[in-house]
Amino acid sequence: MTSTRPSTGKNPHGHAGPRRNVSARQAVLDAADDLLVERGFAGVTIEAIANRAGVAKQTIYRWWKSKVEILLDNLEEDGEAALAWKNGDGEPLTELVGQLSRLQAFLRDEAAGAVMHSLIGQALHDLDTAQRFREGFLLAQRRRDLAGLRNVLERLDCAPTGDAELAELLDRLLGPIYYRSVVLGISSSPDFLEELARSVVGQAREGRRE
Repeated sequence: MTSTRPSTGKNPHGHAGPRRNVSARQAVLDAADDLLVERGFAGVTIEAIANRAGVAKQTIYRWWKSKVEILLDNLEEDGEAALAWKNGDGEPLTELVGQLSRLQAFLRDEAAGAVMHSLIGQALHDLDTAQRFREGFLLAQRRRDLAGLRNVLERLDCAPTGDAELAELLDRLLGPIYYRSVVLGISSSPDFLEELARSVVGQAREGRRE
């Protein structure tokens, strides 16, 4: 399952070093994606990535310190695009349900979703991975999620005034999707996703009336 992310050629967050050859960098990221899907986290090694990508191991080590850093780069690039909110001029509740559907599809079907599953598992027993994961992709995605949810609720005239209240609504909205997809390994029906979205919007309206 090869990624179709655009080639940026930029240094990933937190990494300094030589300017990377764009095609070689892309080959490394795609190789890591494919190996993870085929072999799981344990099967992803720098040697295997180098062989699949057609680059030297020394080249990879000039750009990344470990396979975890490569996978984090994958997740940051692919996840940001796949989980972008489609806030626009459509019906807000429909957009909210659509965002839940995209999140579920990402966790279930996308190569980057498989990367996220693996990094969650690795973070449970590796503090360095946990810190990088939380302070990188997860924090950035949470900010995007908060902004996206606020946009929807403002258009429905029920956005909370405080950041803490908005964060609580976001947790109620996304928590069931992550739990069912990551922990239980099950998919939610369209009816479940719509009811979840309606429930959170209802809670936002109740909060405004209190």
